[in-house]
Amino acid sequence: MAAGGAVLALAAVLALAAWLWRRRRVAAGGAGRVCVAVLGDLGRSPRMQYHALSLARHGRDVALLGYLQSRPHGDVLRSGRIRLVPVTDLWGLRVGPKLFQYVVKVVVQAVQLLYVMLKIDQPSYILLQNPPGLPAIAVAWLACRFWRSKLIIDWHNYGYSVMSLSHGRNHPLVQIAKWYEKLFGRLSDYNLCVTNAMKEDLWVNCNIKAVTLYDKPAAYFKETPLELQHHLYMKLAEDYEPFKPRYVTESVSGSGEKSAFTEVDGSNGQVKKRRARPALLISSTSWTEDEDFSVLLKALEGYEQYINEGVKLPPLVCVITGKGPLKDYYNGLINKLHFKHIQICTPWLEAEDYPLLLGSADLGVCLHKSSSGLDLPMKVVDMFGCCLPVCAIHFE
Repeated sequence: MAAGGAVLALAAVLALAAWLWRRRRVAAGGAGRVCVAVLGDLGRSPRMQYHALSLARHGRDVALLGYLQSRPHGDVLRSGRIRLVPVTDLWGLRVGPKLFQYVVKVVVQAVQLLYVMLKIDQPSYILLQNPPGLPAIAVAWLACRFWRSKLIIDWHNYGYSVMSLSHGRNHPLVQIAKWYEKLFGRLSDYNLCVTNAMKEDLWVNCNIKAVTLYDKPAAYFKETPLELQHHLYMKLAEDYEPFKPRYVTESVSGSGEKSAFTEVDGSNGQVKKRRARPALLISSTSWTEDEDFSVLLKALEGYEQYINEGVKLPPLVCVITGKGPLKDYYNGLINKLHFKHIQICTPWLEAEDYPLLLGSADLGVCLHKSSSGLDLPMKVVDMFGCCLPVCAIHFE
């Protein structure tokens, strides 16, 4: 019985090896194809989507690889040169110690990711986002060795520094992740990074030579025309109370449709801002440890107190958009607040609606605090593209 099982296992291994050898032999050298990969949600990875779009516009065929939890931008979906390659998100084993669960998840992710990378058409380059880099960097390097391709790492931050927010810098797991990131990071052929500070740190501490490629907002991040604002507000009002016309203090000519911020003049059909409209504050987040939203909540409490004391300030709608592990925690804190002049909602916006809302807002807020002190959040760049003033944690 055992001998029969061993024979079957050996036959399976030999069949897999033969399939891989044949794929490598018949591969056509990549033909300019690029695999853009992130071990995360593609819909929440705008920089990698921009890479894919830019490569496609320059005539490259792109395999955009990652989790399909959120819908990517329409330009990505409409591109004839970009093919989405889904990777199944693994929620992990729920049995045994947490360290054991993590190790099992990493091993299974490595096998899964390697299978997907060897299944696609041979690329000339694999462009990988880091973090998350464990096990993605090692797997991408191995896939490049198989395909005889070049590995490009786009350094957004250090994965071990993000991990240290939960475990502490001296935790053995963090130290292993740091060693791994430096070791396999040096095996890349080319490197990109988001700031000159990270470029210098990569060279000094990791002996990795990188090129700084600054984030730039896409063309659709711009001020939103009033009519588009109104359509967006009416759409959001179907699901979110703060966008409904709560503050009705003035008489309106005709019976045009209204949102909390805009209305249609019934006499001429023109969209106009409401005189008693609230101010619109927006922030976006991944709801992780590197953004402390209690800072914003305390500021809102102070704002409410000022109004209660007679200071003439507009009512406020605060929109915090995004998905992430700490969203339920902060929603719990928000539900305990009882504001009279402030409304807070935490929606997940469609890819096309997010830039429209940024271009409609009065103030942007960024509470991102870099775990490494070297990265700059792209959300600030997007807000600047919409000509939106931003309150942010200080950056050097």
